[in-house]
Order: sequence, then C-alpha cells, then structure tokens
Amino acid sequence: MNKIFKFRIAGILIALAMVAVFGVGVMLLWNALLPGIFGLPFINYWQAAGLLLLARILFGGFGGGRFVPYFGQNRDERLFHHGNPLREKWMNMTDDERKAFVEKERDFLRFHRGFARFHDFFEDDDKEAEKQKAPSKKEENNE
Repeated sequence: MNKIFKFRIAGILIALAMVAVFGVGVMLLWNALLPGIFGLPFINYWQAAGLLLLARILFGGFGGGRFVPYFGQNRDERLFHHGNPLREKWMNMTDDERKAFVEKERDFLRFHRGFARFHDFFEDDDKEAEKQKAPSKKEENNE
C-alpha cells in the first residue's frame, strides 16, 4: 500500500475515535447539566452522537481542507501556495504605491469601524469654526 492510502485509513480511524470520544463527552455534559437546569430528559450515547452530528452540520459544515498538512512549508508558503493575486500585486508595487495602499486601507478600516463618522463630524465642525474665526478677504483689505 502506498503512503497516501495509509494516511487516509489512519485519518478515518482517528476521526471515528474522535466522534466516539466527543459523543461520550456530549452525553456526559448533557446528562450532568441540562436535566437539572432546564428539566430536559437524559440522553444515551447514540442521541449524543446524533446531536454532535447535527451541530456539526448546522454550525460547522463539512468543509474539509482545514487540516490539510503542508509539510516543510512555512506560514507564507501555506497561505500563498496557490498564487494570491493581491500578494503578486503587492510584490510588484513600488514603496510609494505600497504606502498609498496602506493609507487607503487604514482609511477604509477606520470608516468601517465607525470612528470616521464621528471624527469627520467633529472635524467638519472645527473647519467651519475656523472659517468663522478667520477674517474674510474684504475685512483684511479694509485693515
């Protein structure tokens, strides 16, 4: 047998063992907490395993690919191993273009966090106050 087949068999066995362990854990936690708190009935192992599967379907999906190993690669190689167009664009930018990009992203994030609305509101008030304080051109010519 080749290595990939052995890894898949081992992965399936580990997954089944994890389901068994987590099923027992869900059953024990349910039976220890929920009947006393909410008056719910006790559940058996198969009900706990079904509840675990239902939670996985509703909240976790079947995704896969999350635990794919990348042996011998660092974090950057794992993140960009398929070729990231944004990274490629970044690598081709000059320093000035990178600084402009970073500033644009900061402004974007600042706005979407909600700070910019208040900041801009008060900044506009300050500008109007400065305009009112500053003498007009006609007043400057008269003096």
